[in-house]
Amino acid sequence: MKEDTLHSKIILLLGLAGFMVVADNWVVSPILPVIMADLHSDLPKAGLLITAYMIPFGVCQILFGPLADRYGKKEVITLAMIMFTLATGLCAAGRSLASLSLFRAVTGVFAASVIPVSFALIADIFPIQQRQKAIGTFLGIAFLGQGMSMIIGGTIAHLSNWQGVFVAYALLSLIPTALLIRYYRQLPSTKNRGGNILAPYLDLLTNPESLYTYGIILLEGLFIIGSFSYGGAYLAAVHQLNALSIGLVMTGFGAMSVIGGRISGKMVRRLGSRKVVVLGLAITAGADLLIWLMGSQILIFSTAIALMGFGFITAHSTLVTRASEFAKKATGTAMSLVAFSFMGSGGIGTALGGAIIRSHGLPALYLCYGLALSATVLVSAVILGKYPCRSADTAAQYPPVNK
Repeated sequence: MKEDTLHSKIILLLGLAGFMVVADNWVVSPILPVIMADLHSDLPKAGLLITAYMIPFGVCQILFGPLADRYGKKEVITLAMIMFTLATGLCAAGRSLASLSLFRAVTGVFAASVIPVSFALIADIFPIQQRQKAIGTFLGIAFLGQGMSMIIGGTIAHLSNWQGVFVAYALLSLIPTALLIRYYRQLPSTKNRGGNILAPYLDLLTNPESLYTYGIILLEGLFIIGSFSYGGAYLAAVHQLNALSIGLVMTGFGAMSVIGGRISGKMVRRLGSRKVVVLGLAITAGADLLIWLMGSQILIFSTAIALMGFGFITAHSTLVTRASEFAKKATGTAMSLVAFSFMGSGGIGTALGGAIIRSHGLPALYLCYGLALSATVLVSAVILGKYPCRSADTAAQYPPVNK
């Protein structure tokens, strides 16, 4: 019973840290029109603020994963949260698009450790039978940050200014940081000081099963993040909503992420991991195409954003659980590649989205990415059919008995 309580506490602590990182990650989306106006920038250039965060956020996973395996996961995540909190506060000092982009990039560097190291800790602690639920719960808490970010960021920007949003986020980040320090001794930490840093990456990238899984995750980030990132701009341009209203609409993504994260394990037990991934990606593809077709109706847009959140979390949590089995002695490295593939490609997808918007307009972005996600559905069905995750599917059929 004490072990179950400790495990629940760990999920909550990691979830709160993930909550703030994800909240900070997505905060620019609803306030992008406000920043754009204040800094006298156009939409494609202002969209680079998202890219400035996401690319270092993704690339630095490659560094933090092996560091966590070698020096300890709790050590890395605690130090990174301290630096993340400080860097978030610095963003309020940005007085130009260039300086704000620089501070966002620094924030992304330190935020890079939180999600993959949390995944790795969960993989170390929970057996495969419990892992999907644990990962889904963690992701649900973390992506609730995405949902709340829309409301908090939109409200503060509406009542004051965008600088106040970053000040508030820095202060809120003190909560999980203080809790990590408070409960530091209770967090488990395994170290593999003799491990080779490059060898696990080579093993993962030369194994077709893991390589293709990371490829699917890369496509997820490219088109799902690329779609979501411009949701706030779409609402401002098409529906003339203010920052607060944008936040309320975009919260649907986060709310449905929480629901999807909680039930994804049950879906896998009933349908199997392949069908859950394919279904989740199909839902996101449909959401994009729905925005392209009828996004000018606010109710349709709101529904599509909520569906996007549900589809994303069910597919992504299943793929993360699958990836957690690839390198059991180097879980930090395996999870780093997950975050690198997803967030790094998300930055690229956002940048490409800006180019599409510049040339063809906002609706064209959702058509292009909706079709691209449809193709990803077909690719995923083929790959996961050829390389099924037997360990996860078999374990899911026999969930552990409650003590």
